[in-house]
Amino acid sequence: MAKPSIKGPPPISREPYAGMIESFPSGQVIYLAPVPLPTDSPAQDYGNAVGEVNNTYMDFGLGLPAVFSWQAGLGGPTSFFFMTAFLMPLFVGLIVLGLGGDLEEAIGFITGMFPSGLEYGSIGAGLMFGLFIVIALNHLAKYETLVPTRFNRQRREVCFVPAGQTEPIFVPWESLSAWVVQARGVTQYGLNIQYAMGLGFYHPPHDQQYTLEFHCAGFELAICNWEAIRAYMEYEVHTLKEIQDPLDLQGPDDPPHEGLHTFYNARERMRRRRKAGEVGWGYPFWWYLYHVMTLWTLPNHLTEWEIRRIKSMGRAAVPEAMQVWSAPLPEAEWAKPSEKLQRMSKMVKDLRQQEPQVSLIQHFVEVQIAEAKRENQEEDRDDALIDHLHLPQEEDD
Repeated sequence: MAKPSIKGPPPISREPYAGMIESFPSGQVIYLAPVPLPTDSPAQDYGNAVGEVNNTYMDFGLGLPAVFSWQAGLGGPTSFFFMTAFLMPLFVGLIVLGLGGDLEEAIGFITGMFPSGLEYGSIGAGLMFGLFIVIALNHLAKYETLVPTRFNRQRREVCFVPAGQTEPIFVPWESLSAWVVQARGVTQYGLNIQYAMGLGFYHPPHDQQYTLEFHCAGFELAICNWEAIRAYMEYEVHTLKEIQDPLDLQGPDDPPHEGLHTFYNARERMRRRRKAGEVGWGYPFWWYLYHVMTLWTLPNHLTEWEIRRIKSMGRAAVPEAMQVWSAPLPEAEWAKPSEKLQRMSKMVKDLRQQEPQVSLIQHFVEVQIAEAKRENQEEDRDDALIDHLHLPQEEDD
């Protein structure tokens, strides 16, 4: 499940645009919207932030758990214990041999270090696993209190229920701000760079800015998360499988989430690729080693248990106004994209084909400049028409 992330960026601009870059002391904010232009990135939700998806709306912010979180939570402590208790004494023994010691001396070092390695490995692994459980339980509790952000593509609107409030706020899709945060920090291990994908808007009635940010593993992955939302709203993707199953590990009869079935499908896919000669012998070896170190199918069983727990627990109540707003509309009443969005999207796609080596942000800026020139030309034509017809112009108060 995605979670709030980087703190420190400046408040969102009240007049941002796709391609705009704002700097702050430890990084920068790169805007991808308003006017949600295509990014040419895969529409993939690598962070499992997307929840329910149907033909009317998509829920974002409280997706179902992924197997990888349990693999990391179990595999990390297991690997630490194995390295501390076994590999470290063996490594020291090899060093003794390399420095000229005999075999008996090396074995003495190994057997002497083993009890300490076993003790410290157990303590370290236990602390790591305990920390993971605390984080997992904290995430699980959020399902009872938070209402996910909902994207309604038939209305072309977005619904937010800010924390601590009961009334939803509805925002036009094309006015929503989206950005990627890149923040740098220095730790004892060196430079640390963090990324987040953010959504937000300025709400005039409250004179307040509302923002929502989520950790991402990299800049491109953050853009992919946004592209999954944008592609859904523009009818380019339609199902959860399309945006969360890029390796096609869910069969047609499998449930639309990860679990034990994805393990067996992944193993079958690995064997099929090896048989077809697509991969060498090293690929199956590392595949099996990875899953042995992450305790085989245990993460998959725990993921299924967690999903059942989420579905059976009391979820945060969806406000009545949000329920009414979420009802399907007759196709004749579906909102249409603006001419401006269609025009600018086509310009971006053309530029991406003509100049694939140029950065996406540079293309966004070029399109913004071209659109601004077009709007200025239209204003000049309107002024010329007013002068020609001798119509009075409106004066500012």
